[in-house]
Amino acid sequence: MAYVNTTRVAHISVADRIMGLVDGFRKMQARRAIYRQTLRELNALSGRELADLGIHRSMITRLAQEAAYGK
Repeated sequence: MAYVNTTRVAHISVADRIMGLVDGFRKMQARRAIYRQTLRELNALSGRELADLGIHRSMITRLAQEAAYGK
């Protein structure tokens, strides 16, 4: 008995690959902008303001990373 198996391979065009790279780059830039803005704003707060929020100055980098990239 003969079996015929056909497989289809999704061919992704060069343009689609480039668009995917560009899209990934734009998302990376947007996340980095959120990180930098969060870092800038938290660093601008006084020690008293940070204490009121329950944030120690050593936590600022981690909080900015979580804001931009998630946990």
